[in-house]
Amino acid sequence: MILNDFLPINREDLKRLEWDVVDFVLVSGDAYVDHPSFGPAVIARVLLDAGYKVGIIAQPDWNDPSSISVLGEPRLGFLVTSGNMDSMVNHYYVSKKRRTTDAFTPGGVIGKRPDRATIVYTNLIRKTYKHKPIILGGIEASLRRFAHYDYWDNKVRRSILFDSDADMLVFGMGENQITEIADYLNSGIDIAHIIHIPGTCYVTDNVDHVDRPLEIDAFETVSTDKLAYARSFKILYDEQDPIRGRSIVQRHKDRYLVQNPPTMPLERERLDWVFNLGYMREIHPSYVSLGGIPAIQEVKLSIISERGCFGNCSFCALAFHQGRIISSRSHESILQEAEAITHDSDFKGYINDVGGPTANFRNPACKKQLKYGACKNKQCLYPEPCEHLIVDHSDYLELLQKIRQVERVKKVFIRSGIRYDYLMHDQSNEFFYELCEHHVSGQLKVAPEHIDETVLDYMGKPSGKLYGEFVEAFNVINKEIDKDQYIIPYLMSSHPGSTIASAIRLAEYLRDINYTPEQVQDFYPTPGTLSTCMYHTGIDPRTMKSVYIPKTPKEKAMQRALLQFKNPKNYDLVYEALILAGRNDLIGTNQKALIRPKTEKKIKNNKTQKRR
Repeated sequence: MILNDFLPINREDLKRLEWDVVDFVLVSGDAYVDHPSFGPAVIARVLLDAGYKVGIIAQPDWNDPSSISVLGEPRLGFLVTSGNMDSMVNHYYVSKKRRTTDAFTPGGVIGKRPDRATIVYTNLIRKTYKHKPIILGGIEASLRRFAHYDYWDNKVRRSILFDSDADMLVFGMGENQITEIADYLNSGIDIAHIIHIPGTCYVTDNVDHVDRPLEIDAFETVSTDKLAYARSFKILYDEQDPIRGRSIVQRHKDRYLVQNPPTMPLERERLDWVFNLGYMREIHPSYVSLGGIPAIQEVKLSIISERGCFGNCSFCALAFHQGRIISSRSHESILQEAEAITHDSDFKGYINDVGGPTANFRNPACKKQLKYGACKNKQCLYPEPCEHLIVDHSDYLELLQKIRQVERVKKVFIRSGIRYDYLMHDQSNEFFYELCEHHVSGQLKVAPEHIDETVLDYMGKPSGKLYGEFVEAFNVINKEIDKDQYIIPYLMSSHPGSTIASAIRLAEYLRDINYTPEQVQDFYPTPGTLSTCMYHTGIDPRTMKSVYIPKTPKEKAMQRALLQFKNPKNYDLVYEALILAGRNDLIGTNQKALIRPKTEKKIKNNKTQKRR
């Protein structure tokens, strides 16, 4: 079905389209943006292309049951998502203080969706449509599909399927699963009998029908036993592979959550199809007078070129959501989108990004992955590159060169992140030179995250030595091509394994390179990550050995302050941290000191006040 328009959001739209009823109502915590960077729009367009009529209810009033009925009762069911972000991450800083803006809401206004939006919306639907199928999807549902540690409640919560009382959960990207589910429902099969589709979860009274399942510890066990939680998480972590992964079951009292193995990533032709489904590439017109949707600004002039990531950093949930096998679009599909971007009213000659989770991953890590799956107990890049890893930037380089030739394109930037260790292991410097020459906007953002080897080990990141070599190579190349460009490193404080001593080592490194980060990301324990498992349990599930966890607000504040030790506001915290660590040698007036002694600081402040 072709629809060169926005999908309906009210009954007036249905009349205009001459639709008596929709097949599915998609309820989203985000405002409706018809762009392939927004998951709800993608799922809606995929179903539309398969011949199903889809309406969208964006950010319904969860205090008003009638808000869920603005499109009437759907013929086949409801689809529910919190949107592009977990609603708790969307609402709260790592300090658990409320955010003041929401980039996915008109005008950036906060408070237009509830906490735990997926659960609240589903419960709202159930009040009016008690027996209609409800299918969960999106990042919030995907990462909370098993019993999981919840940072905001500081406890282990049940699978979101139990708390929401939905019928089915789609995890991962969803295009394969949703059309198959729709076809079964359309043929009259009850949703209770749709239990075999890869990339889905459901609840059942027994698991006799499940082929060779792996059973992890029950919710009642993992919610009280941290060793069991870590042990169970390791199984989940290992089995998130569409080729070798097995079904996993977890008991919640007298019922079972069943996760089928992940679905295969989309092949190139089908991924191209997903990005060519007639998106309007704009916010819904009803939001224009409300201040627009801030989240569209960066992505509308950017191109997603691939999915998946074999980097597998411990603090990232991508492996649990998109998987480790790379799926990339064709040059033709990407060039078609680049051409479309040049006709956008906001286009000024610059494409903001061509990339994905990791911009310079365009192909599977090795030839074995598509046959045997990603290795169970071995990483592609960590701690050293696997001998089977194919390091090759030629396809990405050719793609960027083609985009630069598109009429009206002045510059193509890469902002979604370069995996510098992968780059450094490329035997050819051609991509590195072209990156610096054509694709850096004065500053290249990379993510070493830390410099302490112990912390990097827990993060699953490359050594600090390799990062130093990357910086040196970057500077040499920019000198050769006569460009004044800089690296902006993303740094993280208070990650599991990071002590005050670790933070001091990173502060000393920043002192030596004369760099003060404007922002520091304090580790945020979000569902579905290896690092969050460590944070909750104090155990590294890869080794089942204990790991140091900085948890008190005071220590976390000291670690964060150390990374910005030059900021006068941080002086007392830095001073206390140095004294606590026995590093009085870093308090002084010599070049190696991080801060001045308190007496020197007081004299300096007094002189400043007198001058005023």
